Amino acid sequence: MFGFLIEGEIKSVDKVLNSIEKPLTAIVGGAKVSSKITIIEMLMDKVDNLIVGGGMAFTFVKAKGGKVGSSLVEDDFLETAKRIIELAEKNGVNLYIPVDAIIADAFSNDANTKEVNINEIPDGWMGLDTGAESRKDCEAILNDSKLILWNGPMGVFEMEKFSGGTIAVANAIVAATQKGAFSLIGGGDSVAAINQFNLADKVSYVSTGGGAMLEYIEGIELPGIAAIKK
Repeated sequence: MFGFLIEGEIKSVDKVLNSIEKPLTAIVGGAKVSSKITIIEMLMDKVDNLIVGGGMAFTFVKAKGGKVGSSLVEDDFLETAKRIIELAEKNGVNLYIPVDAIIADAFSNDANTKEVNINEIPDGWMGLDTGAESRKDCEAILNDSKLILWNGPMGVFEMEKFSGGTIAVANAIVAATQKGAFSLIGGGDSVAAINQFNLADKVSYVSTGGGAMLEYIEGIELPGIAAIKK
């Protein structure tokens, strides 16, 4: 039989995905759309708000015609990003893409930085974090949420200069949790972030399942769990 840890994992994920409480907000961040496409598609018929963050946001920005400079972009997934935008409109999902960014002239904590409209990143500069306006928008969305799933950081939080967007989301999730929302933190980088900021004890559940938790959300049958549920 499984122990209490696995029980907690399953109950927490099921609470987020199957609860009738609304609104449900998912924050999906990280570097690449390609690694998160399945989970985004799976969430599209469940969430009310989907906040896109991290490097993957720039693929969406470019897909919408924005200028992204040297930011990380998956050109092979531009059409995928457009399809997700259309799917969000069709399903009535508030797909939130950051409106501003902290940009740098090098991938370094010592780089020169400035804050710009996310659609107007100059050549030779790259977006490494969300800007002040985006942070306020995310805080407002999370403040009104009853269920929250966080998977993936908003920027390169490992570098202090580019950690502000991720810290802002973490603090907003904590505030929403204190108001009664249920918050599930899952995925290696999100767990690392919430632990780095010493906020793990202020959210509802921090998953240790990593990739397995994401596969469960994506709808992939996990043999061990399937067997125990029979």
